[in-house]
Amino acid sequence: MIWLRSILYWLAVPIVTPIFCVIAILILPLPPMLRYRIIRGWSWIMLKWLKFTCGLTYRVEGLENLPANPAVVMSKHQSAWETLALQHVFPPQVWVLKKELLKLPIFGWGLATLSPIAIDRSNRAEAQKQLISQGKDRLTKGFWIVIFPEGTRVPSGAYKPYKQGGARLALDLEVPIVPVAHNSGEYWPRNSFLKWPGEIVMVVGKPIDPAGRSPHDVTQEVENWIEAEIQRFGGVGPCYAPKK
Repeated sequence: MIWLRSILYWLAVPIVTPIFCVIAILILPLPPMLRYRIIRGWSWIMLKWLKFTCGLTYRVEGLENLPANPAVVMSKHQSAWETLALQHVFPPQVWVLKKELLKLPIFGWGLATLSPIAIDRSNRAEAQKQLISQGKDRLTKGFWIVIFPEGTRVPSGAYKPYKQGGARLALDLEVPIVPVAHNSGEYWPRNSFLKWPGEIVMVVGKPIDPAGRSPHDVTQEVENWIEAEIQRFGGVGPCYAPKK
């Protein structure tokens, strides 16, 4: 049944995604915020389809911790699930991503309509400048900024040091950081075709003020909180792999 359910889920991807990519291109003349609200419908459909086909749901703790104004979100990154769910847990947002993704035919063109912060990771100094300049622009437009501090998807139970780019961005933009922990990788593993039924837990932490602190110290606080939360509620899903 796991295979059958997963196949049913994936059958919708090549049907729904191209439709929204075309819509994204057609609505390019619209304001960025309106474009975002329209294209976010894709993730809403995929989450509903995921629940229907695979029996995979989620619950969110700590929504009362969300600040009133846009902030930098630093989230655990275990699977593709959070790229869908974060769009419906947080206010309108943009993500930091590799600029090469925008060159992909159709998908990349559609992605560009969501006003992402696209950086050149091959040049760290230039990437940081792009991060700050584009970050300021997105904040003025009312967007939150989402960063995955591990830099890539990390399997459940594994560990990868957090990068300091998100903390530097929050310091330069003078906004708080909202840490986010979840255990999506225990039900939808990294690069996995299969999805297991169950309930993913996402926890939103209290805002962290970076003012007057070093990027290292701020990043360490974010990492300590997220990893502690993972230990608190993790290890219950069918795909959990303990740390070695």
